[in-house]
Amino acid sequence: MFKKILIANRGEIALRVIQACRELGIPTVAVCSTADRESLHVTYADEDVCIGPPPSSQSYLDIGSILSAAEITGADAVHPGYGFLAENAHFAEVLGECKLAWIGPPPEVIRLMGDKAQARRTAAAAGVPVLPGSAGPLASAEEALALARDVGYPVILKAAAGGGGRGMRIVRSGEELAAQFRTASAEAEKAFGDGSVYLEKYLEEPRHIEFQVFGDRHGGAIHLGERECSIQRRHQKLIEEAPSVALTPELRQRMGEASVRLCERVGYVNAGTIEYLLDRDGSFYFMEMNTRIQVEHPVTEMVTGVDLVKLQIAVAAGEPLGIRSGLSPRGHAIECRINAEDPVTFAPSPGRLQTFHLPGGPGVRVDTHGYEDYLIPPHYDSLVGKLIVHGRDRGEAIARMQRALDFFVVEGIKTSIPLHREILRDPEFRAGRLSTRFMEGFATRRTGGSS
Repeated sequence: MFKKILIANRGEIALRVIQACRELGIPTVAVCSTADRESLHVTYADEDVCIGPPPSSQSYLDIGSILSAAEITGADAVHPGYGFLAENAHFAEVLGECKLAWIGPPPEVIRLMGDKAQARRTAAAAGVPVLPGSAGPLASAEEALALARDVGYPVILKAAAGGGGRGMRIVRSGEELAAQFRTASAEAEKAFGDGSVYLEKYLEEPRHIEFQVFGDRHGGAIHLGERECSIQRRHQKLIEEAPSVALTPELRQRMGEASVRLCERVGYVNAGTIEYLLDRDGSFYFMEMNTRIQVEHPVTEMVTGVDLVKLQIAVAAGEPLGIRSGLSPRGHAIECRINAEDPVTFAPSPGRLQTFHLPGGPGVRVDTHGYEDYLIPPHYDSLVGKLIVHGRDRGEAIARMQRALDFFVVEGIKTSIPLHREILRDPEFRAGRLSTRFMEGFATRRTGGSS
């Protein structure tokens, strides 16, 4: 096992890794920007190193500063969390060259699955269903137009080098394709330094289902079931659940087996997530693979009893997985992302937490780096914490989430808590009638049909 782990991240995920390390008896090193000196991950780590000013390009994305922090503290492993450098193959390679262990998949796998077009081809070769579309990046708008005629509208253009909704455009006719192609390519170039885009058939009201996967260095590969991630705004997830009410045991088995096949084909090691679109007829299609731990990993932990971060560390240290694939989910879990933003306009709302009262009681978990009088900085994402509940079934989980949201008191900033309360009361949500377009219908219901 490792002697000391440096966490190359901030906020609640950095604190989550520290918690796992504390249970394993492994000392930790926190890195922070000057804006994060008062963050809880700095408080609870055994050591901390300031690595730069607030802009992430000068701190959390500064590979040289992170390597220096590891060297001066004697860390022998690095956990990247999610975001920042978590899916940076170059960073993983540099760590290897510096004899530092990387708690994540091999860099060549990160690079392969990070290229959306290559990942699509790899999935198809592994027998995983993929949406009709281009085999790789498109050379021109003319090529995209010709392919779209064959695939049939609507289609979606996606950045080959990244995700999160950037470089993504839905196209419903040939007349708008050329302009949307240029826009998607320019946005991809700005966001990822690569303007390559590819094209897929667009499904109108699919569910977004993702499977948690794990691989070890001994050839083992497993899945730990699915998460329902359909409730999104501009491709950013708001609420996640496990399991999905849309999956029958037979469909869960087929999707799980497809996920494991893909892991085995690429030699996957450590934690990963394979994301699918699930059509209304039960057909599922590979979308992408995230080569890291996910924001929503707690719902899987709640229904499986597996500590995914501790498993990440053990696998990175060379231990076999030691658990079987396809554990039957126990009960139902829901996660609400509590963001520092206006619940109506979604505008960011950084500021000082004047009151911060966390809910508790049976089946409630809160992952947060916030505390009373903590200043939420304006430099990073708006996630303040994650509220996770577990119940015997979905009905009890919804009731517990409603109770927990009512007992979650935040003053000094605006948060997404009121929005989550509304969603939990929505009849379509309660009935489990979800799709990636849920928020569009919810907005209409919310305003009485005036939007």
